[in-house]
Amino acid sequence: MSSLVTLAQALGVAYASGINLYATVALLGIAQRYDWVGPLPGSLAAVESWWVIGIATAFYLVEFLATLIPGVASAWETFHSVIRPPAAAALAVATAWHGDALFVLIAALLGGGLAITTHTTKLGLRYAIDTSPEPLTNGAANTAELALVASVTYAIWNHPFITLALALVVLVALVIIVRLIWRTLRRVFRGNWMPKPGLMQSPRCSTPRVSAAVRRADQEPI
Repeated sequence: MSSLVTLAQALGVAYASGINLYATVALLGIAQRYDWVGPLPGSLAAVESWWVIGIATAFYLVEFLATLIPGVASAWETFHSVIRPPAAAALAVATAWHGDALFVLIAALLGGGLAITTHTTKLGLRYAIDTSPEPLTNGAANTAELALVASVTYAIWNHPFITLALALVVLVALVIIVRLIWRTLRRVFRGNWMPKPGLMQSPRCSTPRVSAAVRRADQEPI
């Protein structure tokens, strides 16, 4: 059972890291420093170093400010497609490092796959949000993202299975929301955004209608 608990905790860390790597590392280190959570398992306890916390916090602040700028936010998230998944897999391995070798390998595979899923979902949502030319939507998304990451990184150590299950439910809901948003945006770009047929009518012709009798008369040979 302890191996399964550690695996669930490793997947929770990978889940949060796929959303925001720097916030996850900084929050884990702070929580360990102030005893908000028990001793972190495996090699993950190294995140309590002030050097690690300081670097992760600095990178998070840069990310928060960068993602407030439309265009830059999408570029930042795209660039981190090659950073977050492998880093999340590494954190999952660090969490399960002192456990059974089989569970360490499973943590690496499942953690990396879960991080790819969470990151890809966030990437699609960020692309959709970036169509809005104002920073308010991006700021709201950053705040909600931090709240989700903080909730998972804290609760996964006290209720690992419940937290992981709820996190997966949230992930499925986000995937559905992203699909709906992109479907709506495609309809808007194509001009098919009206909810009911018949509302989008072709423009009326200003030329007076010609009666059928007149048209037939015009067509008859003289």
